[in-house]
Amino acid sequence: MKADIRPPAVAGLFYPAEAAELKRNVAMLLSKAAEPPKGRTPKALIVPHAGYIYSGPTAAMGYAWLRPMADQIRRVVLLGPCHRVPVDGLALPAANRFRTPLGEIEIDRELARKTLELPQVVENDSVHAFEHSLEVQLPFLQESLKDFKLLPFAVGDATPEEVGEVIELCLGGKETLVLISSDLSHYLPYEACRRVDQGTAEAIVSLDLPIGHRQACGATPVNGVLDVARRHHWRAELLDLRNSGDTAGDKDRVVGYGAFAFFEGGRS
Repeated sequence: MKADIRPPAVAGLFYPAEAAELKRNVAMLLSKAAEPPKGRTPKALIVPHAGYIYSGPTAAMGYAWLRPMADQIRRVVLLGPCHRVPVDGLALPAANRFRTPLGEIEIDRELARKTLELPQVVENDSVHAFEHSLEVQLPFLQESLKDFKLLPFAVGDATPEEVGEVIELCLGGKETLVLISSDLSHYLPYEACRRVDQGTAEAIVSLDLPIGHRQACGATPVNGVLDVARRHHWRAELLDLRNSGDTAGDKDRVVGYGAFAFFEGGRS
């Protein structure tokens, strides 16, 4: 029998497990993020998924753009890589809700059923059970938005076109946000990380694919949104670029983090 609720798996590890502390932590990170220009609303974001002490400041730079859209967004299509359980294609949970210390988020089962008609989409709770790349985004979403449903995909072995087809089916209008969860390079010395991540950021902003998995652990969903961005003539912008050596780690072996926004109608 399937579980109706997917409980938090990394609360107390990647982010605080106690609701009040988590709420304060997210609010603090968002308060330090730059205020976005008025009148500009992204269709998609790329944000990192490490522990908040490491990547939280960069993630907050992306989520800050949702403040003016809090009443508008009713659906978040969330795609992140699989770290623990491999899967062919993209996996949806069978559960109807995701829980965090801040409460529960309803899964958009109606849209989920439509995407499950695609051959590259499967339903698999085991892929989601301990996956952190999606979970760490949820408290930020709960604090940044109001009333929204979630469509979470754990992305495994898939082509940019296969991921892009799923995103296309879910795009909708201004009520829908596409959110890609990905860190950048892993375990390079500080200066080497800066060089590699700068090149990756330039490629993302230029909508150049494919991005490799040594450049971004979430390269597969990143390539999917780049595929969609190219076909829809979106413009991508870099919001923040740093690494764990800038936040809470040493500089010998660092992990890179970037936040990017995609805007409709901005590329000729």
